[in-house]
Amino acid sequence: MSLETRPSFTARLWHFGERVLRAVEHLQPLAQFAARLYVGAAFFRSGLTKLRDWDTTLALFGDEYKVPLLDPATAAVLGTAGELVLPVLLVLGLGGRFAALGLSVINVVAVISLAEIAEAALQGHVFWGSLLAALVLWGPGRWSLDRWVVPALRHRALGAVAHEGARYTAQASLPHR
Repeated sequence: MSLETRPSFTARLWHFGERVLRAVEHLQPLAQFAARLYVGAAFFRSGLTKLRDWDTTLALFGDEYKVPLLDPATAAVLGTAGELVLPVLLVLGLGGRFAALGLSVINVVAVISLAEIAEAALQGHVFWGSLLAALVLWGPGRWSLDRWVVPALRHRALGAVAHEGARYTAQASLPHR
C-alpha cells in the first residue's frame, strides 16, 4: 500500500502564483508597446497642435512657456521637432531608449517652464514620465525594431572585430606550453 502525500495548501498556492506570474510575463511586450503607443500619441498630437498654428506657438513660447536657457523661437522649434520625431521613433521602437529619454526631457521642461499648471495636467505629465522612465530602464521590448535592427547593426559594425576578439579570447584561454 503506497502512501500518497498531497502537496500542502501553501505549496499549491505557491505553484499557482508561479504559473500566474509566468502568464503575466507573456504580457510584457504588449504592455511595453501600449505604453509606447499611448505616450507617443500624446506627444505627437501636441506637436501637431503646435505646428498647425505656428504664430500661436511662438507667442506661447514667448509669453507663457519659460523654457530655461533657450530663446523662445529656438525652444519652439526644438520642442515641436522633438514632439513630432521622437514619438514616431518611440512607437516604432527604433532607438526606443533614446526616444523615451528625449521625451522625458521634453516632459520635464514642459512642467518646469509653465508658471502655473493645473493639477490634472501635472498628473498627466507624472504618468507620462513614469511610463517613459520604465521604457528608458527596461527598453522598448520585444515588439520593437530595436529588437531586430540593433543586433544586425552591431554584427555589421563589429562583426570582424567581435570575431577577432572571440578568437583572441579563445587563444588566450588555451594552456601555454
